[in-house]
Amino acid sequence: MHRVIAIAILVLVAVFSSARAEVLIGVSSALTGRLAWFGEQGQRGAEMAVADINAKGGVLGQQMRLITADDFCDPEQAVAAAQKLVGDGVVLVVGHYCSGASIPASKVYEAAGVLQISPGSTNPLLTEQGRANVFRVIGRDDAQGIVAGNYLAENWSDKRIAILHDGTTYGRGLADETRKQLNKRGVVEAIYEEYTPAKNDYSAEIASLKAANIAVAYVGGYHAEVALMVRAARDRGYTVQLVSGDGMATEEFALIAGPAAEGTIFTFPADARRNPEAASVVERFRAENFEPAGYTLFSYAAVQAWSQAVEKAGSLKLQAVIASLRGNQFDTVLGRIDFDDKGDLTTQNWAWYVWRGGEYVPVE
Repeated sequence: MHRVIAIAILVLVAVFSSARAEVLIGVSSALTGRLAWFGEQGQRGAEMAVADINAKGGVLGQQMRLITADDFCDPEQAVAAAQKLVGDGVVLVVGHYCSGASIPASKVYEAAGVLQISPGSTNPLLTEQGRANVFRVIGRDDAQGIVAGNYLAENWSDKRIAILHDGTTYGRGLADETRKQLNKRGVVEAIYEEYTPAKNDYSAEIASLKAANIAVAYVGGYHAEVALMVRAARDRGYTVQLVSGDGMATEEFALIAGPAAEGTIFTFPADARRNPEAASVVERFRAENFEPAGYTLFSYAAVQAWSQAVEKAGSLKLQAVIASLRGNQFDTVLGRIDFDDKGDLTTQNWAWYVWRGGEYVPVE
């Protein structure tokens, strides 16, 4: 009887130890609603990264498990999502996508001692707040805006340019950075206006641009609204050139815009799907009938960088991992990356893309 009890105790200890050895990773993004395509990209990228790392033994010999939380790309919901993930006991959050969600959530993670690595939040304020626990694997809008402002000045300085934004942290921030650089180049926009996001029709806005003889409209906002704008323009025979930012990197843009998507241009980091380091991951995603566009590989890279930092630090403790992230380089599907003292990438590689035949390709 004593031997049976002893064995039972050993089994319980083994089970308990195994449960404790599990490392919880959080993913938070807009998993439902109008930006769910981006949420799916982030979730799928993190899922595959976790599975791949677990297959090689996990981190520090421990297996990882992914937990998700929907932030709806909303500041208040993002705080609630962050509190949920903290309560669940995560040590890392891959998120958020929207800058307006990442920034308020970062305060929750800092207070709880949880690392945050965003795959998609580009507003400078995220890392300018000085929170040591915050990193991102994508560039910033002050750099993206310089690229956009220069492009507008170099190609349409003799045309009437409009700058529109949706009033969000991301959309307005990017539009303002682009406007700032455009003005530095000696070009003043004819129109600077805010539009209401999540509407079903933008005919009135397009009619206003047409009446003002606008040739080029730079839009700081997300793909769905830009798609409806370009559709409304083409329906009226109005050939205004739509230009936008990284919020366009989803195939849903072409699904909404239809043939009107053709020729729309936008900025996004250099396409990681073309990296040799990403080839096997991209192939496996495609075998699952999922195209790893947009932020998919950025999310994968966030998990990669964290896991390598943990191994180099030999610890899961926050301060040790932060020091490791700041002091090392990491081999990821994005290529070799490293971070500065603010948590930003030391190298940013914004590039231009155009929608052709239902997909986005580099501008030649």
